[in-house]
Amino acid sequence: MRTSFETGRGADTMGEAGSTTLWKALAFAAVLECATAIALLVVPTLVVSLLLGVEIAGITVTVARCIGIALLGLALACWPGRQAAVAGSPPFIGMLTYSALMALYLAYCGAIAQLGGLMLWPAVALHAAVALLLLAIWRNG
Repeated sequence: MRTSFETGRGADTMGEAGSTTLWKALAFAAVLECATAIALLVVPTLVVSLLLGVEIAGITVTVARCIGIALLGLALACWPGRQAAVAGSPPFIGMLTYSALMALYLAYCGAIAQLGGLMLWPAVALHAAVALLLLAIWRNG
């Protein structure tokens, strides 16, 4: 994937409407990931059970909380500021990469690894939708 610098697309060429759309998309994704991060920090066993359909205990609870901390960091780093709401910016690339890979990995967990809780496929769909939305904004920007 080429950056805004390689394609010549940036804040000046994207236009105000495109930049606003991208800002909203990044903010939406960041809010969702913040909510997931907080849930992992507060009730990791519930989140993992709803997502993967397995119970965790002991060190896996600690690891789930560490993932929550990392996810919170990603969400905050991807919160769109004025300069960040540019297709090809580091926050844009970070959230697009995370959303696309998470959709693929969770789909693998459900289809191949035979894991799955109540929220697995909705999570796959949501991550895929965010990735496709960000990709569409980048392509049309």
